[in-house]
Amino acid sequence: LRFDEQVRVVVFKSEVKGVFCAGADLKERAKMDDAEVGEFVRRLRNLMDEIAVLPVPTIAAIDGYALGGGLELALACDLRVAASSAKMGLTETTRGLLPGAGGTQRLPRCVGIGLAKELIFTGRQIDGEQAFSMGLVNHSVPQNSEGDAAYQRALTLAKEILPQAPFAVKMGKLAINKGMEV
Repeated sequence: LRFDEQVRVVVFKSEVKGVFCAGADLKERAKMDDAEVGEFVRRLRNLMDEIAVLPVPTIAAIDGYALGGGLELALACDLRVAASSAKMGLTETTRGLLPGAGGTQRLPRCVGIGLAKELIFTGRQIDGEQAFSMGLVNHSVPQNSEGDAAYQRALTLAKEILPQAPFAVKMGKLAINKGMEV
């Protein structure tokens, strides 16, 4: 995607109804030794970083659960749209873990330090409306009977971006991302 000049916007969605991304398979992780866990987390973090630096806008369409690594995936995207009924959270602390794929860095930049600490320390899950009210998602929409309301709104948002000058959009994203590092 990074090198395909035809790609102008990327929308991340799930094919599983009611789930955006439920995060890592903790049963699989429990079978890993420390070195394997370290490599697994490193690869996950690299994947999220690669998504974050794609040169085109990325939109997460959260039509269900986005927990742990699932929310970290959404946070790696530029924009987030959630169904009001979606459930989101960095729930790792409830399992004796911590967000390892960028959530501890991206969540505070999105919602502020105090709120990020509260959400991470408690492992609390929030719905799409709560996420919108705290600035975690750009839009919260009522879920439809097909279960893809967030995806439909994400497509509408993508269609608003498409007519804009591709180079200007890419440079705007780059300038914002670099500015956040200063």
